[in-house]
Amino acid sequence: MNAHPKDMLHEILGAALTAVAPDKAVSRFVSRDGDTLHIDTATYALDTFDNIYVVGAGKGAAPMAAQLEEILGDRITDGIICVKYEHTVPLRIVRTIEAAHPVPDANGERGARAILELVNKAGARDLVLCCITGGASALTPALVEGISLDEGKQVTQLLLECGATINEINALRKHMSIFGSGNLARAAYPSPLAALIISDVVGDDLDVIASGPTSPDSSTFEDCINILERYQLTANVPVNILTHFQNGVEGKICETPKVGDPAFDSVQNVLVATNEQALHAAAAKAQEFGYTPQIVTSSMSGEARIVAADIAKQAQSIISSQTGKLCLLSGGETTVTLTGDGLGGRNQEMALAAAVALDGCPNIAMLCAGTDGSDGPTDAAGGFALPDSLQRAKACSISPQLYLASNDSYNYLKGTGDLLQTGPTLTNVMDICITLVQHEPF
Repeated sequence: MNAHPKDMLHEILGAALTAVAPDKAVSRFVSRDGDTLHIDTATYALDTFDNIYVVGAGKGAAPMAAQLEEILGDRITDGIICVKYEHTVPLRIVRTIEAAHPVPDANGERGARAILELVNKAGARDLVLCCITGGASALTPALVEGISLDEGKQVTQLLLECGATINEINALRKHMSIFGSGNLARAAYPSPLAALIISDVVGDDLDVIASGPTSPDSSTFEDCINILERYQLTANVPVNILTHFQNGVEGKICETPKVGDPAFDSVQNVLVATNEQALHAAAAKAQEFGYTPQIVTSSMSGEARIVAADIAKQAQSIISSQTGKLCLLSGGETTVTLTGDGLGGRNQEMALAAAVALDGCPNIAMLCAGTDGSDGPTDAAGGFALPDSLQRAKACSISPQLYLASNDSYNYLKGTGDLLQTGPTLTNVMDICITLVQHEPF
């Protein structure tokens, strides 16, 4: 007899998270042989460096820094990382600054400026190692002169509320930042810099992940203006921010560092963990439960409730067209356009929308989860849509349609017992949707 679908979904997600654990990701790409440091295909002769600095930011930066301490020991001179509150691990040398995410706070600004000050000390005979994971952009909100942190937060919140994509949000962040958009690499120049990067964006574009602190920026001031116009926000953002973007378009302010800037001459960027790696690990675990895995996409995007309904429809069509057991796997990052004042996140909204679309179908079970363990401004990672979810909702006199209309997926899932709560996972490779489909009812 099969395990309960909820248990299987839990274990499949666990396998995915293990595959992209930050410490393991670092150890796959970084090793030391005496005085030779190997990072992917590059080698660094440690005896040629006077100092080694470890810096970084993101929800998974702490375990990455811990692994570098394990590899390099006292060869590390100093280091600073900025992580989300409660996303820490014990470190001997590297200092940790905790800050807020997704809406930045003063601690994040202090951490970003401290990192910039440290790497500014580095010279040609020093080596900078950088750990970058999802969340780093919001955790390092050091803004250009004339724009306050509160104003930067206001723009971020406006974009989040209207369903802007992470790429769009980061384009504006990069053009207000002195940390992202290649500026960290510029601060470290002429020191060699190796960045170990865990991707939390669709497509794994280096200049989008964490707003690309060590990568050339492909976005422009003109993009920023277009994004504000697309979401009809030009009248809502602070005047000085709009003026800053307009000055950039008119050439009164220098653009962010682009391809060919000498700041990138000695930079090595290495992707050490991605959503696709997590999906393949999930597929292997699904096979252990007797399911044939199908990785549908690692570029899932769009409105959360619509994406969930589409996945539910695909699962239902499988039941009517074939026998056997399948596990559909999708990764990426959806968005939620807020129309209500409820509490939730994109994965919880997907789970609620799936429960409505499946209407208690006995052959399908779904889990929608943020791999960082944090979905929206809640203590949940996501939620389940199980064959008996709607039955339990009716027993509690809960109307899923009303909760969906008010974007209150957290309280719906809490009421039905379908919340997924993992706590911080210390990694972040976007979201995963796992759907178990079988011909016979569970």
